[in-house]
Amino acid sequence: MSDIIIKQVLTRQDKRNFIYLPSKVHKSNPNWLPPIYVDEWDLFNEKKNKSYQYSDTILYLAVRDKKIVGRIMGIINRRYNTIHNEQHGRFCFMECYEDQKVVHELISKVENWARNKGMTRLVGPLAFSDKDPQGFQIEGFDYPKFIVCPTNDAYLPEMIAREGYDKRIDLVNYLAKTPEDLPQVYKTILSRISENKEYRVVEFSSKKELKPYLFPILDLLNETFLEIYGFVPLNDHEKKEFVDRYMMILNPRFIKVVEGNGGLIGFAGGIRDISEGVRKAHGRLLPFGILRILMESRKSNKLLMLLGGVKKEYRGKGIDVLMAIKMLQSCIENKIELIDLHLVLENNFKMRAECERIGGQVIKRFRIFQKDLSGS
Repeated sequence: MSDIIIKQVLTRQDKRNFIYLPSKVHKSNPNWLPPIYVDEWDLFNEKKNKSYQYSDTILYLAVRDKKIVGRIMGIINRRYNTIHNEQHGRFCFMECYEDQKVVHELISKVENWARNKGMTRLVGPLAFSDKDPQGFQIEGFDYPKFIVCPTNDAYLPEMIAREGYDKRIDLVNYLAKTPEDLPQVYKTILSRISENKEYRVVEFSSKKELKPYLFPILDLLNETFLEIYGFVPLNDHEKKEFVDRYMMILNPRFIKVVEGNGGLIGFAGGIRDISEGVRKAHGRLLPFGILRILMESRKSNKLLMLLGGVKKEYRGKGIDVLMAIKMLQSCIENKIELIDLHLVLENNFKMRAECERIGGQVIKRFRIFQKDLSGS
């Protein structure tokens, strides 16, 4: 078998090969979910993606017999390392055919790169922040893949473990059925909490109503997510990018906020699952892909819960339950049959309790791996 050459991505053609390699690896898998390629080009564009301003990065391709057989990205998020007093590098966007030698050559290259920059540990898959797909899926391959989650095959986590990597932390994916009517226990809770005039739930019926709340929601996201593993606060430019990215498919009826003492104290948001539209569009918006995605954003009967948080001083007062009940009501009214609560950290026991309160069951598990670089 020919030797494997690991080459750095330096040209636009290299980057094209990097971005489109997964479609070749998974071409025989009808259930594979492609990314939205216009987003991929922006993600790997140092001028458009401002995360590069506070990160060191490297992209590698694995080549055998002039054929691209693997890819990997290395990241050192200097902002995150400073906040958490760590010297950790990251690997992410790893993809290859089922070949242990390719995995070894790719991960070794990133290990050496990170070690040479003074890093003591390599963790991943983890990209710029927890807003990007995290971990390798390790359980639940019988369930459909969906956007914003890893789409790897089962062999990748097995092969990375053979390279000396062990568990850093797991994330779980809950799936819950929407009840036909709000259970009486929820109605009782809603009635009791609603009597507290200190809090006010704000709901939306149009994007015009929602728009003034979007940046305050992201400010609260920065505040409430600081303790979540892998999270990096959004700067103003990243907030705008986030809003622009999701505005097209946002349904205001699935955004809930709670106000108290004159300010925002809680938020929860989800979108209809557009994964089938992305699959039919093969990840391309043109010429007709955008129509397929928009159609799916209006008819899908599954809601993906994206984000939610409550100010620390208001936790334990039923704010999260209040938003969950309001979200359930909207799901019932809009004929949403399933609610997907994804990438919940396994040690986020409060969030997990809320998922289970509405009947959610763990259907998938994802793992972020780690390896000490000092002794290797």
